Amino acid sequence: MRKQSYFVIQELVSRELKRKYSRSRLGILWSVLSPLLSMAVLSLVFSAMFRKSIENYPVYYLTGFILWNFFTTATNTAMTALADNQTLILQVKFPREVFPFARTYTAFVNFLYSLIAYGIILLIFRIRLSAAVFLFPVIVFFIFLFSLGMGYLLSVLYVFFGDVRHLYSVFLTLWMYLSALFYPLELLPETMQRLVWQNPIYNFIAAARDCILYGTLPRSAVMIRIFVWGIGMYGAGKFAFQKSQSKVIQKL
Repeated sequence: MRKQSYFVIQELVSRELKRKYSRSRLGILWSVLSPLLSMAVLSLVFSAMFRKSIENYPVYYLTGFILWNFFTTATNTAMTALADNQTLILQVKFPREVFPFARTYTAFVNFLYSLIAYGIILLIFRIRLSAAVFLFPVIVFFIFLFSLGMGYLLSVLYVFFGDVRHLYSVFLTLWMYLSALFYPLELLPETMQRLVWQNPIYNFIAAARDCILYGTLPRSAVMIRIFVWGIGMYGAGKFAFQKSQSKVIQKL
């Protein structure tokens, strides 16, 4: 069964990548250009505003953006994984969690391509990497688990409540502004700073900035939050997904 699941995941990921870039002449190159263009636009808008409080602002922003983009892409696409594959789910018998997993993994593959753009920016701004950079894959691993757990939950909710897609879009907008993607946290009042620190995505982003931009190890409290949020969300999502399987099949 494991070999069958691996094969299905490979096929699903390949299908999603082909579908995403089928009408794009740039193809996968767009995954490299997209973060660069986004960084250029935001840098033009906010660099002058925050240049005194944030050194190397484009790197500051891009570090947060690539993680945020991975998370939103993974959860938005995983949300519809069960509904989009309704026919296949009802006709073929194998673990259904492969569908949200394949969508999350596809987003991860695109994230890896975006790291090419990220590496270019690090070279341009002459960011000196320290040994702390080896902690970056750990941070990525836990945000992958967090995104996958969210994907499991959302995929089940979407089967029963189609409007969750629109509600989640609104929620993501609020979530983005509470993740300090393009502004320094220090500008917020102390009460707001404490609220942002409770945001799991901000903890992932802050830890990544410490490792890459500042060359320091994240605080132990941040790493504990990353571990708890990653494992906790994955466990909760997987549990809810498995418990609702019979109801999901009836609904489909």
